[in-house]
Amino acid sequence: MKMSETRELYNRRARKRLDRALPNIFPKPVLIHALSRRWTPTLPRLAVDAYWRAHAIRADRLARALAAQSSAPIGWTWRVGSDEGLPVTFRQPPAPYREPQFSKGPGFCCVCGQPVYRFGWHRDLWDAGPNRRAAWHTACVVAWRLWNAPSDHDAVLRRLQARRCAQTGGRLWKTAEIDHRVPLFCVWRERRDTPWPELLLYWGLPNLQVINREVHAAKCADEAKARSRSRKAAAVQGVPTLDPYAASMPSALR
Repeated sequence: MKMSETRELYNRRARKRLDRALPNIFPKPVLIHALSRRWTPTLPRLAVDAYWRAHAIRADRLARALAAQSSAPIGWTWRVGSDEGLPVTFRQPPAPYREPQFSKGPGFCCVCGQPVYRFGWHRDLWDAGPNRRAAWHTACVVAWRLWNAPSDHDAVLRRLQARRCAQTGGRLWKTAEIDHRVPLFCVWRERRDTPWPELLLYWGLPNLQVINREVHAAKCADEAKARSRSRKAAAVQGVPTLDPYAASMPSALR
């Protein structure tokens, strides 16, 4: 059997399973996307997951919009550490609702703090209330992956920039790299008091850019020099460094 015939047979069977499992109300854009895929998802939950995976930038915007509706819990501050729920480094986005003392419990997203409904959707289209077995919106899962590993979304970011280097305007080469416009160490050292969820902007699309490797290397060198100058100036003035890892780093790497 040829691959095209195998795929056609699979899609017929998958479409039957999907039709049987579909509720009377289902997001139309998700269904259109599912039926246009090369391999049809067999379940509504898989269709929703596939939709958001294909629209990571949309997921990023939605996750930040949902977080804005929650705002930060009273008494929360951005910290890093090894305790449960805390980001290990400042390079991971702050997520107050992942911390046990601020978690809203089952049925609420641990990223944005809003209720999670059927199929991981962000709106209650079925009047069934929050899904008590869920702790993530499907969109927030995709957004979280984008924030932590933006290089996995290189193709879509290149397309948004019309395949032009964000710094020079020249053509992007195959070796181009993903960069944060405002370095995350600057966010930690100088902007950590920014209210949450505005902090998430520094991990989301507004702070991401694709630049050619040599431009990225030069930018990193300039940032390293700036860090060195600020550290020396702080030492002269007797001001302790704000870098949380400076004390534990070998002197040769500082």
